[in-house]
Amino acid sequence: MKPKLRRLSIRGFRSIRETTLDLRDLNVMIGPAGVGKSNVVACFRLINEMMGRRLQQYLHVTGRAGANLHYGPEQVPQMELEFQFEVENGTDTYVMKLARVAGDTMMFSEETLVFHQVGYPSPKVVHLGAGHPETRIGQKADEQDVTAKTIRYLLNRCRVFNFHDMSPGARVRQRCFLGDNRWIMPDAANLPAVLYRLRQERTPVYERIVEHVRRLAPFFDDFELTPRESRNIYLNWRHRDSGAVFGPQQFSDGTLRAICLVCLLLQPHESIPLLTVVDEPEMGLHPQSLDVVASLFRQAREHTQIIAATQSATFLDSFEPEDVLVVERRDGTTRFHRHDTQALDAWVDAYSFGEELEAEEHGG
Repeated sequence: MKPKLRRLSIRGFRSIRETTLDLRDLNVMIGPAGVGKSNVVACFRLINEMMGRRLQQYLHVTGRAGANLHYGPEQVPQMELEFQFEVENGTDTYVMKLARVAGDTMMFSEETLVFHQVGYPSPKVVHLGAGHPETRIGQKADEQDVTAKTIRYLLNRCRVFNFHDMSPGARVRQRCFLGDNRWIMPDAANLPAVLYRLRQERTPVYERIVEHVRRLAPFFDDFELTPRESRNIYLNWRHRDSGAVFGPQQFSDGTLRAICLVCLLLQPHESIPLLTVVDEPEMGLHPQSLDVVASLFRQAREHTQIIAATQSATFLDSFEPEDVLVVERRDGTTRFHRHDTQALDAWVDAYSFGEELEAEEHGG
């Protein structure tokens, strides 16, 4: 049995006053801009940075305590995140509380690890203390504490991916180091190195990726992945009709974004994260590409748990109602709902009509 994040509790974080999300294998959050979908994504980004011991840096660049606490520290002095994982022999839970301190930064006011084994009345609880600026999970895991080692692994395998920046200066359009090829980076900066490894070691996986890229871009024949003497590599590709070789700068933003998503979702099963979080996968995609990507999301949930945040009602057509989390903002806080088929259809109709009105107001 592969571990799953079954419950996420968030309190006092940005637009979210308090919520508990019961998560499925596939979770598609939909709502208009500004309701707070991206703040769920931000919870996982915070965890990614925290596990890399960059929590203080993350808080600094995101506005310190004032911007990360719900309505500011005067209203809510601390935030709390709780991740409950279902594992083969029980549940592993990570609880963190961050409180505002002098300098408008935040420190841990609590950090706790819990393992409740099936068949045992009481859980094992590991308290990591308070007052520290960075997580102590790694330190405890290095002491060979099994619960800490397990939770470190689980949190490290919850990954956020954002392929929004496809500008000429985007890292995926630049060269990368050939040896940086184990995992796809959050912005796909090492994509050519990953593809080169797959072509050398996992040819069927590579060929399946190429097949899907051809569906998205009929002009595409194959990647031209040739390492340079400096052990750098570019995402070059070959044109289907002329045979000419082009660089990554010749991909449109939408095509390159779709390629990143295809590669992410078609990774070998041992490489893909336990939990894959993607913000607005529909951005800039052609409707045909959107159908392909949605299909890959459905298939990938067999191998990775997925959370995707979207503004596109069209994107929902490819999913079942039970996969959908409607996100709204009421009484100044973000709220989440799962609807049955009839209620969801009514909501989507109203939401789509609102989108049309907004487009007309802006000359769409």
